[in-house]
Amino acid sequence: ITEAGGAIERVYLEPDDAPAYPDAVRALLEADLITAGPGSLYTSILPNLLVPDVAQAVAASRALKVYICNIATQRGETDEYTVGNHVAALETHVGTGLFQMVLANANLDVDLDMPPGVELVQVDFPPDAGYRLITTDLVDSARPWRHDSDKLARALVQLVEER
Repeated sequence: ITEAGGAIERVYLEPDDAPAYPDAVRALLEADLITAGPGSLYTSILPNLLVPDVAQAVAASRALKVYICNIATQRGETDEYTVGNHVAALETHVGTGLFQMVLANANLDVDLDMPPGVELVQVDFPPDAGYRLITTDLVDSARPWRHDSDKLARALVQLVEER
């Protein structure tokens, strides 16, 4: 993908009615917290949500549902994407209302060198988008293009406790 150039316009499943693993559907329906991300938007997150039974289970679940936006762009996939662009791509593929919250990185003052073609995702998000936006420092100080797993876990635990 990174070598092809251009922008990804659409991701799809063949067949478009691929069944979900029943235990995965059951786990989603019984969950207290469902997260999508962090991970590759077009090659990890969206393909899973395009499975109809998975999307239906997420929608039906009473869990807190949080989309975790990537810290940094991915060359060839999300070049120049903001938080708003990530959510717009999610909505284009799976519709609106699947997630209640968006968790994004607020630390944009990173001094370390990023890999070529990678930049921090800017928190440009319309206030009327229909999601609760939560921003906090999620950067891994050793690898600023990645989430710090401890910071991310603390943020998610806090969201669940606030519920």
